Amino acid sequence: MLIIENTLVTEDLAQIKFACDCRLCFGQCCVEGDAGAPLSEDEITQIGAQIHLITPYMCPEGIQAVEAQGVFALDIEGVKGTPLVNKRECAFVVYKKGITFCSIEMAFLDGKVSLQKPASCHLYPIRITDYEDFVAVNYHKWHICKSALKNGTENGIYLYQFLKVPLINRFGAAWYEELVMIAEHLHKKKS
Repeated sequence: MLIIENTLVTEDLAQIKFACDCRLCFGQCCVEGDAGAPLSEDEITQIGAQIHLITPYMCPEGIQAVEAQGVFALDIEGVKGTPLVNKRECAFVVYKKGITFCSIEMAFLDGKVSLQKPASCHLYPIRITDYEDFVAVNYHKWHICKSALKNGTENGIYLYQFLKVPLINRFGAAWYEELVMIAEHLHKKKS
């Protein structure tokens, strides 16, 4: 584990090569699984206040799921996350040519809402867990991301590089720069 400020960071961030390509995986991380994307209280508030601006981008089934469940649902562990359609895909998923897109992000890109998309989605495959004294930053390995591992390897992109923007958004530029220095040190040590 790496220690940066008050975070415990998996070394996977610096060692695994990873770069999503939705043309290969079709965005299955938005569809597969047994729970929606984890949401912070702030994200729930923002989505709730702006849902009328997001719904024009949503599919009918997603709109129905939000109307029935609200802008968040509790998973089996009591964690607040995006509601699901038929206990499967995120209610905010829309399909274009068989690839999933986020209706929240589409509204953001059109300048309609202030939230780009939930941080847990933007940071995926990294999962953040807040504890009383520290924050854990872990890699979530999932078989549906095989194409991202291959793409990252072929293009020489490490996970921390691929997630630069969301990591800076979550932890700040100074934190990220320290991660880069540690990662570069680990790479030099390996070679």
